[in-house]
Amino acid sequence: MSNTPAPALAAVPERPRTAWSASELMAVQFPPPRWAVPGIIAEGITLLAGPPKVGKSWLSLGLGLSIAAGGHVLGSIPVEPGPVLYLALEDTPRRLQSRMRKILAGNRPPAGLTLDTWCPPLPAGGDAYIAEWLDANPDARLVVVDVFTKVRGMASPGISAYEADYAAIGRAKRVADHYGVAVVLVHHVRKASSEDFLAEVSGTNGLAGAADAVLVLKRARAQADGLLSVTGRDIDETEYALTFDPTLGAWNLLDGPAADYLLQDTRALITRFVRDYPGRKPAQIAHALDLDPASVRQTCSRMAKAGQLRAEPGGTYHLAELSDSPSDTPLSHLSPLSLQGSHQHKQE
Repeated sequence: MSNTPAPALAAVPERPRTAWSASELMAVQFPPPRWAVPGIIAEGITLLAGPPKVGKSWLSLGLGLSIAAGGHVLGSIPVEPGPVLYLALEDTPRRLQSRMRKILAGNRPPAGLTLDTWCPPLPAGGDAYIAEWLDANPDARLVVVDVFTKVRGMASPGISAYEADYAAIGRAKRVADHYGVAVVLVHHVRKASSEDFLAEVSGTNGLAGAADAVLVLKRARAQADGLLSVTGRDIDETEYALTFDPTLGAWNLLDGPAADYLLQDTRALITRFVRDYPGRKPAQIAHALDLDPASVRQTCSRMAKAGQLRAEPGGTYHLAELSDSPSDTPLSHLSPLSLQGSHQHKQE
């Protein structure tokens, strides 16, 4: 692929038919969606968001290498091989080489992976630049844009932020839909956390609304190094617990439900919190520890039955064996406002 800007993609042809009667539509036999990663990344636009330095680029490059070679993604999910375009727009060739050397661990690099550190903004020909590669690789299975901010371009004057975000994803989606390929757009999350992981995606709801699927990668508590939250139009909403191997630069899927890892140390976290801040309600504990309120409420009840906590009138909890005085080593990452159940969230 050359560095000469390609002309803007004026119009990708729509599919030949857009309307059916109900009976006609029910009689159509559509091919199954093409999966880059079964159950996680399908054809269309997938928005992969996460805080800075969480490991999104390691994850993206690992996906590209595994899919281009065939084998397993995340250490255990089998994938079909096929050409992959990885637009590493924040990296240098030297850094890419270093990362690939670590991930490959002496294995040969797959011939089907194309790496490019340059792409014009989508409105200025970036869509045509990607389409040029897809035309040359009709069996392509994945395109990764790391990061989306580098190619989204400037918003048209006079439109709202929501419309600008929706249009920015829409231009990439038009290419993905036309070629029937999975396109992953790497993006960022807000600093403030939220119970709804979709609300953490930086920008307006137009980004998540226009994408076919959204993946949010965050660092998890307890023993999981990361939590990958997944939702989409053709994907069941779920969570995966991941672990990161820094010696190989590799993310791997942990066995079992994510809750098995995320809640494993919940009792220890609650015990420490109640020791330092007695007389709190489960909702306040959950907010301060950034845990699921329903799980904390259930865990507090079980701990009270087990004699680990003492429930007081009004729904507050204390340690059963200690007085109500705080310990000498409070949880330093908790602010007074968060302890009062305010809407202030701790930053990553």
